Amino acid sequence: MPAGLVCPACDRTYADRWRCPCGAPLEFASPPRPDGSAPPFETFDSRRGLWAFDGFLPVTAGVTLGEGFTPLVDASAWDAAFKLEYVSPTGSFKDRGAATVISRAVELGVDRVIEDSSGNAGAAIAAYAANAGLDADVYVPASVTPAKRRAIEATGARAMAVEGDREAVADACRRAIEADEGWYASHAWNPAFFAGTATFGIELAAQRDWSAPDVVVVPLGHGTLLLGAYRGFRALVEAGWVDELPRLLAVQAAGYAPVADDRQDASEDGGTNDLADGIQIREPVRRGAIEAALDATDGDAIAVSAAAVRAALDDLLEAGLGVEPTAAVAPAGLRAYRDRDAVDADADVVVPLTGRAK
Repeated sequence: MPAGLVCPACDRTYADRWRCPCGAPLEFASPPRPDGSAPPFETFDSRRGLWAFDGFLPVTAGVTLGEGFTPLVDASAWDAAFKLEYVSPTGSFKDRGAATVISRAVELGVDRVIEDSSGNAGAAIAAYAANAGLDADVYVPASVTPAKRRAIEATGARAMAVEGDREAVADACRRAIEADEGWYASHAWNPAFFAGTATFGIELAAQRDWSAPDVVVVPLGHGTLLLGAYRGFRALVEAGWVDELPRLLAVQAAGYAPVADDRQDASEDGGTNDLADGIQIREPVRRGAIEAALDATDGDAIAVSAAAVRAALDDLLEAGLGVEPTAAVAPAGLRAYRDRDAVDADADVVVPLTGRAK
């Protein structure tokens, strides 16, 4: 039987719905935890994709395209390690969430899923829905790049172009949900998506022989990866598999930086960053949870300019790392944090490279 949901704001429980009537996003009522001590990393079967960590997953259907087990490589020029999420099946870390959210759709007997996305989440949902034999409608900005639109449509999904900003796209998608045109496989609202991105933190600790780095620097839009990392590491602490949480340092795009702008005037002066199109979110759905995760890990949030992202992107490409501009946000942010002396020179730092060039 599919796992039940609970509203963290009012404690009401549900078999399934996309949000609570009080307006809050929902969570799984009883996320599982494995028994016993942490096994050696080599005992996990990478052929199962992220389902190798199913002791932490509240979803059981197991749709997979082989996501997860992305490389963790030394980046000496950055005094950090990079986790190469951009080598995922559809080219971004969003495959982790797509695997679990589409698996939940299968558990529930859904025929059609609906998502709104600026690109990567839509491509992931479209691919995993196709793998599971589900129809998919993906609402996208009319300005979405042709490559990202092709990636969505290539698997048979419908790309529903909407004029206006990212909020207009989300509004159009929710109207379709309210008209009962499909099940909302949202990377911002659906807790099953975050169950998948939590495997980022679990897998990272496993690759490090069950230790957390000092710092993880992540891009921040709706918080899909930041909250995933936080929840994954928190689950490991609760299971007794790691001792402590890493500091989570978030990086937003200038002009789309509500969390950074509220934290001690943390934004970098640089106008509006329209290069990092994957995180152009002015009001994250789970902002309260984002703030709580930053506070719980002694974290912070800053915003970076398009120029800073372009400089970081050029350096990444010159190093043979074929990423998209949004994936350069976190490396640009690491530089900015170091310029502010917010990261110790000898800190053990991991930075995910979140999406490949398209």
